[in-house]
Amino acid sequence: MERKLIAAGNWKMNMDYDQGRDLAKAIVSGLQPSDALVILGTPYIHLKNISGIIKDISNIKLAAQNCHQEESGAYTGEISAAMLKSCGVEYVILGHSERREYFGESDELIAQKIDIVLKHGLQPIYCCGEKLEVREAGKHEELVGEQVKTALFHLTREQMKQVVVAYEPVWAIGTGKTATPQQAQEMHRFIRGLLRKKFGQEVAGGTSILYGGSVKPDNAKELFSQPDVDGGLVGGASLKAGDFLAIASSF
Repeated sequence: MERKLIAAGNWKMNMDYDQGRDLAKAIVSGLQPSDALVILGTPYIHLKNISGIIKDISNIKLAAQNCHQEESGAYTGEISAAMLKSCGVEYVILGHSERREYFGESDELIAQKIDIVLKHGLQPIYCCGEKLEVREAGKHEELVGEQVKTALFHLTREQMKQVVVAYEPVWAIGTGKTATPQQAQEMHRFIRGLLRKKFGQEVAGGTSILYGGSVKPDNAKELFSQPDVDGGLVGGASLKAGDFLAIASSF
């Protein structure tokens, strides 16, 4: 099991319909053939359209930014895994710090969402990470360890092979601050070590672990050169085709 190098863009709540279409087309037209996988994590309104734009390009995939934990039902304003799959989605971002912070999502709820996404043959991009006060207290490994165990340790080895992990130091999201490459590597190595103890070397060695914290064209190459950093979950820089393409070519 060989782990993928991934540049994943998280557009968050940005881009109206025309803007999203134009951005996707610009990324498609500027993408160079490489070993890296590019994932576009877009708002729901773009999913079906962008699925058509990227359908003939093997190294671009589509991600949703969230998913409900139930199959269907009276959940006004929510979206199901089956709906996402029907739009051409292959990945789903789950557990993002903004979902935890603003919508009160717990690790237990995120575990349920991971289960439903896997049940429908989609791949979770599972996000974990600590706030600044936790980092400063020296408890970042303890917190991230608990997040990972609660969300992922109930999975089988075969299920875990479908999961991408994204480490996002919350203190470095949208702040302009970035963990040093050494800090990123230390935490990625720690997470891979947790996976190794639970699932074995084959699974741990094959799991892509992305860094998500103010990745930009000028820091991507150094971050991605770390042995346990397999790419990035990119926020603001994914909204500019030139910046995102530069990051995608930084491996």
